[in-house]
Amino acid sequence: MTNKAAFETLYRTYRTYGMSIAYRMLGTYADAEDIVQDVFAELADKDPAEIHHMKSYIAKSVTNRCLNLLRSARKTREEYIGEWLPEPIAASSELPELAAEQKDTLSYAYLLMLERLSPIERAVFLLREVFEYGYGQIADMTGKTEANCRKILSRAKRQLQGNEEPASPRGTERQRAAVERFADAFLHCDSKALLELLAEDAVLISDGGGVARTAIRPIFGRDRILRLFCSPKAYRDMRIWSRQITELNGETAIVFTDGHGAKAAVCFRFTESGDRLRHVYMIKNPYKLVHLRT
Repeated sequence: MTNKAAFETLYRTYRTYGMSIAYRMLGTYADAEDIVQDVFAELADKDPAEIHHMKSYIAKSVTNRCLNLLRSARKTREEYIGEWLPEPIAASSELPELAAEQKDTLSYAYLLMLERLSPIERAVFLLREVFEYGYGQIADMTGKTEANCRKILSRAKRQLQGNEEPASPRGTERQRAAVERFADAFLHCDSKALLELLAEDAVLISDGGGVARTAIRPIFGRDRILRLFCSPKAYRDMRIWSRQITELNGETAIVFTDGHGAKAAVCFRFTESGDRLRHVYMIKNPYKLVHLRT
């Protein structure tokens, strides 16, 4: 096999795995792609025979680049206009690559939960809890000691304690029907239908990135969200766009489009019973919709 053919085989075999780590670390598909491309560009200059555990090598390389990017991006995120939400990914993308029981780790709620962690806490948590690496491997990947990795994981779990909700039913007809009812109620400013769909403690979080017009702060409570959604002036643009019920991050969602592509995406977090909406995530930042356009 030629060097070029060997490299292409490596790329096909491990690219998706690298993307699985990078996207969960960063919450942005475009940045994840850049990280993985950099890793394979470096690999092109190496002799694969010298790398004894290629999968671990990919994980280590991707993780360290993600850590560097997250640390440098911290100030940018602190100065971000409004709420920062992850970049949604379509069901047709190359993610997820992991087993079906790990699909929840791609959900919007899960990615937002990870935002509570520091970069190193996020790395150790994901490598241990999602990708199931041993502490010795994680220590090698992150440059920490095994004992330190155990402490970091314990700290990360304490950070997340009380913030993890039971996973709502995924991909069910019931869930899809609820999202379809929401889409119709939103279009027609139907307060009665929205009242039945939204949990009393519902929260609306929007991300326009200072580019698209959205609520800058979260809207708490069903009554406040109803007033906003039922105002004929609010979201007038979204009501004239086409809408498609689809799957984003492994869950039923809505994508709004005009003749040029995706203009907004709405993801949801259901109550445990699966019949009401607890969190509504509205992404209008055009830079976070590029992947959906393509």
